[in-house]
Amino acid sequence: MASTPQHQSNLNIQLLVEKILSEGQLSRQEYLQMTRAILSDYNVTEEESRQINRIFDDVQTGSLKLVD
Repeated sequence: MASTPQHQSNLNIQLLVEKILSEGQLSRQEYLQMTRAILSDYNVTEEESRQINRIFDDVQTGSLKLVD
């Protein structure tokens, strides 16, 4: 089964979220990637949206470190 661009973008979001949570830090580039995913025409699932919002919340509360 071939991967569609939609499926690929969702897979990339999931992998990105897992990487950020395992490292405990978020680069500015990763932050921009997630922001673009939320604000663009990607079909971000409810679960992906929750995960991304969790990361943004963790940055605000200091649980995740934002690095350059």
